[in-house]
Amino acid sequence: QVIKCKAAVLWEAKKPFSIEEVEVAPPKEHEVRIKIVATGICRTDDHAITGALVTPFPVILGHEAAGVVESVGQGVTSVKPGDKVIPLFVPQCGECKSCLSNKGNLCSKTDLCTSGGLMPDGTTRFTCKGKTIHHFLGTSTFTEYTVVHESAVAKIDSAAPLEKVCLIGCGFSTGYGAALQTAKVEPGSTCAVFGLGGVGLSVVMGCKAAGASRIIAVDINKDKFAKAKELGATECINPKDFNKPIHEVLLEMTGGGVDYSFEVIGRTDTMTEALACCQCNYGVSVIVGVPPAAQKISFDPMLLFTGRSWKGSVFGGKDLERCWKSKHSVPELVADYMKKKFVLDPLITHTLPWTKINEGFDLLRTGK
Repeated sequence: QVIKCKAAVLWEAKKPFSIEEVEVAPPKEHEVRIKIVATGICRTDDHAITGALVTPFPVILGHEAAGVVESVGQGVTSVKPGDKVIPLFVPQCGECKSCLSNKGNLCSKTDLCTSGGLMPDGTTRFTCKGKTIHHFLGTSTFTEYTVVHESAVAKIDSAAPLEKVCLIGCGFSTGYGAALQTAKVEPGSTCAVFGLGGVGLSVVMGCKAAGASRIIAVDINKDKFAKAKELGATECINPKDFNKPIHEVLLEMTGGGVDYSFEVIGRTDTMTEALACCQCNYGVSVIVGVPPAAQKISFDPMLLFTGRSWKGSVFGGKDLERCWKSKHSVPELVADYMKKKFVLDPLITHTLPWTKINEGFDLLRTGK
């Protein structure tokens, strides 16, 4: 049956969301229809609104969520109606080169690189006022019901609180994994984290979990500092307090640079600053923030020639021993949360009824 429900539709770029009644088609073969219970707001959604991340309109955004399976299409075996699940913006098809490799986790079926805004069969499951509405990152969670491919959903512990573990669908996994998996932060090491939103704070938590001795948090919003220290930052600095480039400040503070740096903002200028602040021979810098579309980066190649490593990380990334494959890793992370191996509550600043989604984005943009 087609389900009629409410969704936050974005009709065009740089406009507010419009709460509309939409029709959500039943799941086709190997697809799953989910009742969304909780969804987080991520800067990546805002990048789509501003045009920094190219996506077709009209669209239902959202990609960090948790819900309950409402119905499944033919051939679905991994989940059944009633299961608690997390949709995966990085699917795990199990067939492409990345899925078959233990070196990577970015499935080729992801919409991250193609920006198609459609289901794998090239169609959409959403209509509104007679118009077809595009999907976003294969998940589209700013709606009461969504349809995803079976490769883009993970079954989780039935006792998990969905309003907390929805963060494992993007922000927490992305930041925590960048520290533990992509960078492989070591005990006693020194780290710098640029940007203290939910993902940046998750990087701080990952650095602390890995045993880093110094975690220097960098942000132009000093209101973020108390939370960063609560979660493990040893020092917090504001680039606006200095009259020289922040990488020079960090080089002085650490006697030659940090072992690991993380850019968790999505700006090309801070990406090069993060690279420049790490140790010239063995420092590792990880790009975690989504880069803006159509912008190029320019930097002194000597920064790399001397031995630094520059890496990117999507959804917690990878290391040489193992890889965070979404379908496998998300249930494991939920299990770890249930065992109190890490906390999620400090990452949640506000809980709003989802009809106030525009207010939620205002809070995001004002750094609250």
